[in-house]
Amino acid sequence: MDAQPVPLDDVDQRIIAELTRDGRQSVTAVAQKVHISRAHAYSRINRLQEERVITRFTAVVDPVRAGLRASAYVTLKLRQHSWREMRERLAAIPEVHHIGLVGGNFDVILLVRAKDNVDLRRVIFDQLQSMQGVLDTQTFLVFEDVDTR
Repeated sequence: MDAQPVPLDDVDQRIIAELTRDGRQSVTAVAQKVHISRAHAYSRINRLQEERVITRFTAVVDPVRAGLRASAYVTLKLRQHSWREMRERLAAIPEVHHIGLVGGNFDVILLVRAKDNVDLRRVIFDQLQSMQGVLDTQTFLVFEDVDTR
C-alpha cells in the first residue's frame, strides 16, 4: 500500500470528527460547528476528498435491525504470496463486511455478517474454507456489537 499520511491541522481534524459523527450534515452545519466560513469548510472538505483522507460517505447500519442476526470474526491462514488474489475474491463475498491483513498467528481477519447461523455456516464452510489458497480458518462468534464511532 503506497498511502502516505496527509498533514492535518486542527480544523481538518474537527471537520473529520464532525463528518464521522454525522456524514449527512450540510457543509453549512459543519462550518458552524467548526467555527469557520461555509466557503472555507467547502474547500477543506474538497481537499480532504481529493487527498483521499475522506474516501467516501456511508451509513452506519445496525446489523440486527437490518436482518443480519449472525456475525463472526473469521481468521484465515493463507498460502504464501496469495494475499493479492485473495483480497479481491474475499471482497466479492457480500457477507464479508471488513477485511484486514494482519500479522501474527493468522494472515487475514474478516468480519462476516449473515442473516442467521445457517447462512453464516454456508459462507464459512462453502465459500471461505473451500477457497484455493486458504490453509486454515478459525471462527469467533460475535454475541454483541458496540460501535465506538
